[in-house]
Amino acid sequence: MLHQIPVESIGPRGEEMAKAIQTCVHCGFCLPTCPTYQVFGQESESPRGRIVLMKHALEGDLDAASIAPHLDRCLGCLACETNCPSGVTYSNLLSPFRDWARQNGKRPFSVQRFLALKTLPYPARFRWAIRAGNLAKKLPWLIPKPLKPMLDLLPKQLPKQSKDKRTFYPAQGTRRGRVALLIGCAQQVLDPAIHAAAIRVLNRNGIEVVVPQKQGCCGALAWHVGHGDVAMQQAENNLSAFPKDVDAILSTAAGCGSAMHEYPLLLAKSKHATESKEFAAKTKDILTYLNSIGIETPPPLARPLRVAYHDACHLAHAQRETQAPRRLLATIRGLTQVPIADSDLCCGSAGTYNMDQPETANQLGERKAKTILDTQCDFVALANIGCEIQIVNHLQKLGSDRPVLHVVQILDAAYSGIQIA
Repeated sequence: MLHQIPVESIGPRGEEMAKAIQTCVHCGFCLPTCPTYQVFGQESESPRGRIVLMKHALEGDLDAASIAPHLDRCLGCLACETNCPSGVTYSNLLSPFRDWARQNGKRPFSVQRFLALKTLPYPARFRWAIRAGNLAKKLPWLIPKPLKPMLDLLPKQLPKQSKDKRTFYPAQGTRRGRVALLIGCAQQVLDPAIHAAAIRVLNRNGIEVVVPQKQGCCGALAWHVGHGDVAMQQAENNLSAFPKDVDAILSTAAGCGSAMHEYPLLLAKSKHATESKEFAAKTKDILTYLNSIGIETPPPLARPLRVAYHDACHLAHAQRETQAPRRLLATIRGLTQVPIADSDLCCGSAGTYNMDQPETANQLGERKAKTILDTQCDFVALANIGCEIQIVNHLQKLGSDRPVLHVVQILDAAYSGIQIA
């Protein structure tokens, strides 16, 4: 697509933004894979439609604020990238554009995004916010309408906070490798068992684990809602916090891993540009890493079970990983995998999306839950905390209490002989 974008004046990410626009040939292969196009059926709610809108805004023909509603309805799931025959890097356009619009005063304020940015990346604050939110739900008439979707997502109870503050976990048996582990922000609060299970599985397979003490938020939340300045600070902190003498930097949350792969774009042309590329090259999803090293075969299950694996968007589309989770699950004897229809279609979580766009998120969440129930599985496997919260919420709305577990939790349970479901 030809353009007249003043690349130099946009900022350090201008070249990549313009390249993404130029690569699009407006073919339409992205339309049937886009969740919002399926919901709304409008060109402006499709990837190619949004690319045209962003192009005209960058060229100065459209006011960026006027197209914000269409961009805000984009989940950023990147299914369009997976299915684009031209190789459009939509991820190199969407978040940088949102950041550019904010810098130019064209990013409308959202109370949901503001509160999420001030709480989710900080585990202590997030715990207090959940407690305060659950208290507020007892006085529903006092809750402002924009905040109700956020409160609906809050868990009624929080799991116990882990007291294990170690920064090093030795390998069991012969040492096969050394990794650093990102522990995440929301996941620490909502499901710390994932982190503990990941360490046990890694150690059991001969991998020593370092948990950097000064690590912080990966920056995904801030970056995806257009606060590049905040995301850059968080990325720079992690560049200095994580050790260099590791084989890989692992994430147990697909969204976090995807964000760390975007550090070179986030820190483009900065003094950290080279370091960010080295960091991103070492970053892997824990399931990709475990599959690559080969794991010890777990003992067979006490009884046969059926599992439905849900593809997290930022693992399947952003990191292009769909096989590793399935191969790892296949090592568990007695476990049968049953496919979910449109498994790689977004569940509607997408960071803060289910807070910011609750109606669309609920449609996608309900659809996902129904396709899971259609499988008649015993439990659900996945690889992202946001997906877990969204799917649990919608399964419960449909009357189902099926367990929803990270793949490493399933491996850990199989190794330990603990009943999964």
